[in-house]
Amino acid sequence: MQKCGFSELYSWQRERKAKTEFCLHDGPPYANGDPHVGHALNKILKDIANRYHMMRGSRIHFVPGWDCHGLPIEIKALSELGGNTQNLSAMEIREKARSFAKAAIEKQKSAFIRWGVMADWNNSYYTFDGRYEAKQLRIFYQMFEKGLIYRSYKPVFWSPSSRTALAEAELEYNPEHISHSIYVKFPLLKPSPKLASLIDGLSPVSFLIWTTQPWTIPANQAVCYMPDAKYALVKCSTSEDLYILAADKVTPVASTLKTTFEVISTFSGADLENGTCTHPLTPGKASPLLPANHVTMAKGTGLVHTAPAHGMEDYSVASQHNLSTDCLVDEDGVFKAVAGPELENKAVLEEGTDAVIKMLRAAKNLLKEEEVVHSYPYDWRTKKPVVIRASKQWFVNITDLKATAKELLKKVKFIPGSAQNAMVEMMARRPYWCISRQRAWGVPIPVFLHKTEDKFLINSQTVEHIVNLVEQRGSDVWWTLPPEQLLPEDVLSQVGGPDALEYVPGQDILDIWFDSGTSWSYVLPGADERADLYLEGKDQLGGWFQSSLLTSVAVRRTAPFKTVMVHGFTVAEKGEKMSKSLGNVIDPDVIINGGQDPSREPPYGADILRWWVAESNVFTEVTISSSVLNAARDDISKLRNTLRFLLGNVAGFNPETDAVPVKDMYVIDQYMLHLLQDLANKVTDSYRQYDFGKVVRLLRAFYTRELSNFYFSIIKDRLYCEDAADPKRRSCQTALAEILDVVVRSFAPILPHLAEEVFQHIPYRKEPRSVFRSGWIQTSSIWKKPGLEEAMESACAMRDAFLGSIPGQTAAAYSVVIVIEPGLLFEVIEMLQAEETSSTSQLNELMMASQTTLLSQEPRERAADAIELTGTFVINLEGGDIREESSYKVIVTPTTKEKCPRCWKYTAESSEAPCPRCADVLGGK
Repeated sequence: MQKCGFSELYSWQRERKAKTEFCLHDGPPYANGDPHVGHALNKILKDIANRYHMMRGSRIHFVPGWDCHGLPIEIKALSELGGNTQNLSAMEIREKARSFAKAAIEKQKSAFIRWGVMADWNNSYYTFDGRYEAKQLRIFYQMFEKGLIYRSYKPVFWSPSSRTALAEAELEYNPEHISHSIYVKFPLLKPSPKLASLIDGLSPVSFLIWTTQPWTIPANQAVCYMPDAKYALVKCSTSEDLYILAADKVTPVASTLKTTFEVISTFSGADLENGTCTHPLTPGKASPLLPANHVTMAKGTGLVHTAPAHGMEDYSVASQHNLSTDCLVDEDGVFKAVAGPELENKAVLEEGTDAVIKMLRAAKNLLKEEEVVHSYPYDWRTKKPVVIRASKQWFVNITDLKATAKELLKKVKFIPGSAQNAMVEMMARRPYWCISRQRAWGVPIPVFLHKTEDKFLINSQTVEHIVNLVEQRGSDVWWTLPPEQLLPEDVLSQVGGPDALEYVPGQDILDIWFDSGTSWSYVLPGADERADLYLEGKDQLGGWFQSSLLTSVAVRRTAPFKTVMVHGFTVAEKGEKMSKSLGNVIDPDVIINGGQDPSREPPYGADILRWWVAESNVFTEVTISSSVLNAARDDISKLRNTLRFLLGNVAGFNPETDAVPVKDMYVIDQYMLHLLQDLANKVTDSYRQYDFGKVVRLLRAFYTRELSNFYFSIIKDRLYCEDAADPKRRSCQTALAEILDVVVRSFAPILPHLAEEVFQHIPYRKEPRSVFRSGWIQTSSIWKKPGLEEAMESACAMRDAFLGSIPGQTAAAYSVVIVIEPGLLFEVIEMLQAEETSSTSQLNELMMASQTTLLSQEPRERAADAIELTGTFVINLEGGDIREESSYKVIVTPTTKEKCPRCWKYTAESSEAPCPRCADVLGGK
């Protein structure tokens, strides 16, 4: 590979002159572990795209990067220490995390290089680099200045196991989560006027509530209803209590409670307005009845318990009606003292839930409790359940951004097209974006908090000062420098600021999705540039694709990408997710180099790994298994055999002096060039559409069906037995040289190692010695000869009939008579054989027979053991304007000739002497 400059290819192409530039922005992989097959899928897909565009003449802009901050790295780094890590300082945590990330980067980088990924690996980008962090802080402040970033107290997804807020993209949903489902009574406290008239004189009435989160009941502030729905006042046949619930839910709820309800009256939800009920755990505390759009009839009772500190929709209701949003749960997911002595210090998802249920039972407001299995959000890092908890955080106001982003996405090409709607829908469901995290390993939010008051300090001068420090020394300065250096008096004096001693640096860091989502500002070559391609897994539709889009729209009012390609996840053979516990994880290093047991884990090499990536249907889940890899190995073995044949038979051939003009070539050779041009066009179009699987299918069909099974079997006699310089042989070599060139360039982006290996062994090629430095496929318009298709397809139909009549027999031991009635078909076949009978004609070469006779009428005599076959063929010429159906007959008889000891064809008069053709070639030799 040194001869072709394989490792210097990226630098070479960056320095060459090019009319166009192709920019593929590398979404940074996470620096938290060893390389896996998901990395291989992603990086190899990118490399195939880059190599194709480079061969087409574009200068490639591809800067590999790594996402280096965040909790997953922090957790793994600390887990390596073991024991108690609670007392570590922020800087100790950061140093451990940085060291862990650097080690992971080196492992991944080595693997990516081994996979043949083309890049300048000495100039990658890292999100923990000070220059990168400084860019990110500038974007934060730009968005803050525009009012797109703000600080607020809101409910957010909160991970008790990580003690930090999370974004939607940091969640994964566990479909097997078990919660406690409860039906609770909220006693009516003050009825609305309409309700008062319905219940006049009746016993106490309660509203029925259902929830799978009993721990949120203590924080209840209201009960919400659907104004346009119908509700019912019912009497329970078991307890004779009166309940109110949605009319549509009467029967299913009664069935769940194992009772029956008698409907006393029904009324509109709007009739509940201005009513109140009693908090089920706090007698005398009123919970107002409020209309809300988020109430549905899908589950529950049609009445929704509302705890503003623990639900996004609940918080929205609280904002409209000025309800309390106080949170009773702390950062560890346990009840605070304000929740009361019965709940204090109890984990809300464990003993806290049990305590609440016990309290409801004691208050005689619990109707039913049962376990329910349902989908529930988990922290994707710790694999533990999260809660929704109100806290003071930093948010991106995405309401206005979403509208602009949606319009801009209409101008972006998505592959597959369905990914566009998926991304728009994910963005539409997102109420806001929480970008603050309560951890140590990340980029600090450049805000100073007042020591005693609930206010903060940030302005252009303070941010520019911090940015300069970070750019020079990295974000560690936030934790290592004293406050007076982070917020010096001379900076504050520029804005007539307050006393620096009143403020301290905030301790929140930026969400890693903001961290990586601003990579366009660091990597893209110009301020207004857009990448030609973003290519990542489908999970990034709600992750990096979205954060990149939103930050770019916020700052530049444009999308950072022109095309977005989305691939699926890698899965095991039966479609199940790969897991170490299931023992179905496949290590790409083992794929390439083999495992401890070579019989079970053979070394496949990088080419097979790349072929697997290219041939897979990457837009769905991508299966990898030993059977899939074995199939890829078989494909490449057949390809190698094809290439070996091509290389061996162009030895001694110089295209500059030996090539035969196309018009003088054998018809079958011209036909192969015709097929070759069609292949080249289809391969090019497939690469252009990033349909690499189609490239593989086209190539596989060509080198197995058209070459190995057809052309190679026909031309061996011409190649091996004609004189070395015979025009017939040179015609064949001319076609083989063109085939070799097109085939190698066609698979080069997919199998760069093999392509370069082949290129080094092409005997007549001098410079350049690299396929990647010599451009894309070149074909000639004169190769296109549609009329030849009619000749070859009709002749092949007769050939197939002949070969099918002698299964397992040597075709050269038979003579063939072809009878075609006068007309277009006869004229077409006559192109292959001008004389009546021949053992050296192009038609006979195609038939591979001892000799072939072409007649326009039935022969007068035929052997008793002759096999007769009949058929018809439709000739279409000049685009279908000329069409004629003709019948033909193939008569097969054993030859009367002997086997030539040199060419093994049955064309000799004696088995002891060469046939006339071979005798002529040998001459006096």
